[in-house]
Amino acid sequence: MKVSARNKLAGTVKEVRLGAVMAIVKVQVGDNIVEAAITKDSAEDLGLKAGDQVTAMIKSTSVMIMK
Repeated sequence: MKVSARNKLAGTVKEVRLGAVMAIVKVQVGDNIVEAAITKDSAEDLGLKAGDQVTAMIKSTSVMIMK
């Protein structure tokens, strides 16, 4: 599958918190945690659970850099 996102980070799901409408998915990428807010339906359709190997794709018009 081709996607337009250029920033693709392979990682491991550490936690999935399901809410009424949204889900928070925490993904370990190296020494960092990437946190995604996705719909509950999407999290359930993907069957996301701790330990799953996933790719976090980031597409943004605003990326900040700190040094």
